[in-house]
Amino acid sequence: MPRTPETTTPGDATNTAATAIRAEMGRQRISGIQLAAACGISQNYLAKRLRGDASLTFNDVEAIATALKIKPTAILAPGR
Repeated sequence: MPRTPETTTPGDATNTAATAIRAEMGRQRISGIQLAAACGISQNYLAKRLRGDASLTFNDVEAIATALKIKPTAILAPGR
């Protein structure tokens, strides 16, 4: 059976990205509910990814970066 984002175990990249997203949310004082709405996703969907319960997709990263008005690289390679 092919693996989908829902069945893959999140790894270091997802955890690094989630940490960068949470940090940027804090800097911008934006809640998970606000970010999810800006991305057009449910708060539950976003929360699972920020907790590391599910993997982030490239589409997720792109939508979140757009909503936060940052480059996707700020999420994928924070501090570089």
